[in-house]
Amino acid sequence: MSRATEDPAARLIAELTARGLRVAVAESLTGGLVVAELTSVPGASVVVNGGVVAYDTAVKRSVLGVSAELLKREGAVHPEVARQMADGVRRVLAIDDRAADLGIATTGVAGPTGQDGRPPGTVHVGIAFGGEAESLDLALHGTRAEIRAATVRAAIEAALARVTSV
Repeated sequence: MSRATEDPAARLIAELTARGLRVAVAESLTGGLVVAELTSVPGASVVVNGGVVAYDTAVKRSVLGVSAELLKREGAVHPEVARQMADGVRRVLAIDDRAADLGIATTGVAGPTGQDGRPPGTVHVGIAFGGEAESLDLALHGTRAEIRAATVRAAIEAALARVTSV
């Protein structure tokens, strides 16, 4: 079996390549792991614009354009933050004034302690595609490493599902 048929990252890269689409990634709790997984696929340079690690909440606002009011009211671990991060990274990592077609974002709590009143395992994955931004809300369990790894898988699978649904 080829890597493209068994690996969601390879399948996503193949789908984006076949459709002439580009992706940009904004990450908080995953710290660059999503873009690392995507760029581990041969040929990824054809479709991956890049990634922004917005680990500090202020970077979500200053670089990605997440609403300061939203961050103040809800904190960084919120579905709307994930949506705004996914949409914002498409523009921030535009190439020649062309925004990325797909934005993927991760925000949440990997643990071992909570953040913004949310327990470890509370994760929001943002997907911006086709003029819409949505959030996949997860309640994960495990160690910090397990939560981060599960978030990477969920983000790539959600992006693949969204791209292949059209």
